[in-house]
Amino acid sequence: MDKNRVEGAVDQAKGSIKEAIGKVTGSEELQAEGLADKAAGKAKSTVGQAKDAVRDAVKK
Repeated sequence: MDKNRVEGAVDQAKGSIKEAIGKVTGSEELQAEGLADKAAGKAKSTVGQAKDAVRDAVKK
């Protein structure tokens, strides 16, 4: 598993937590940070998946 996939999953989790805390506290800024973290995490995961796919294709 590519490290980008792991980092992406961590970023998505952090983003979900920030977003939830932002909703509870009424902080739109924290909600926005959470959404941005989740988007960045998803992008990292996608890059990691692509790297894994290329690596697997080369091995075959």
